[in-house]
Amino acid sequence: MCKKIFPILVTYLLSACVTSPTGRSQLVFMPDAQINQMGLQAFDNLKKEKPISTNSKYNQLASCIAGAITRETGGSWEVVVFEDATPNAFALPGNKIGVHTGMLALADNQDQLAAVIGHEVGHVLAKHSNERASQELAVSSGMSIIQAVSAPQTALGQTALGLLGVGAQYGILMPYSRTHESEADTIGVDLMAKAGFDPRQSIGLWQKMEQASQGQQPIEFMSTHPSPATRIQDLERHMPQAMQLFQQAQSMGKQPHCN
Repeated sequence: MCKKIFPILVTYLLSACVTSPTGRSQLVFMPDAQINQMGLQAFDNLKKEKPISTNSKYNQLASCIAGAITRETGGSWEVVVFEDATPNAFALPGNKIGVHTGMLALADNQDQLAAVIGHEVGHVLAKHSNERASQELAVSSGMSIIQAVSAPQTALGQTALGLLGVGAQYGILMPYSRTHESEADTIGVDLMAKAGFDPRQSIGLWQKMEQASQGQQPIEFMSTHPSPATRIQDLERHMPQAMQLFQQAQSMGKQPHCN
């Protein structure tokens, strides 16, 4: 029996190997529809439990920036600004983007906000939630993880939300791996450049985030990401490619005016 099962298992795992937007091999075997449903459920929960900002300036700014970036990815995306002073943002499977008012207040300009939103959309495009959920399901409790998103107050529900990247909203967070974060940085800076935002401002954004953390408890967004020095070094290394994309976008007339 084992001899029969083993080839089937190998074939299944091989079929689950996909390639990320940066060319990295991934083990992703959960159906996208299920991961998207988890994202939709998590976002609905957040909208019920967290106050939504009525600040028209913030809503217009977030929608304008996210709209320019997601035009490069395709699909219809929902953007919600949450009334929360912590400088944070996230994107979920199912094309959902959340931005805290604290992040909008912290950033100096539209390009810095584009760096954050591009980074978070990068996680979705690279299927990082699916990759983490697939790894969890490989050693865990199967469908119960998927169903648990609808019960965020439970321990299993918190685990499922942590896999999606929004667990911190409920007091628990499973940080993306360094590999995922670096990949999202690369995808995000390219996305913002393609949309006509200045990718050099991504470095200024992370410097500003680091300054906001000094002398205090590290702010949530930074505590789950690589060190600013490492991130900036990696971004500087990738900047020539991003600048080429930015110049191409400029020549095509892509010049967002979201401020």
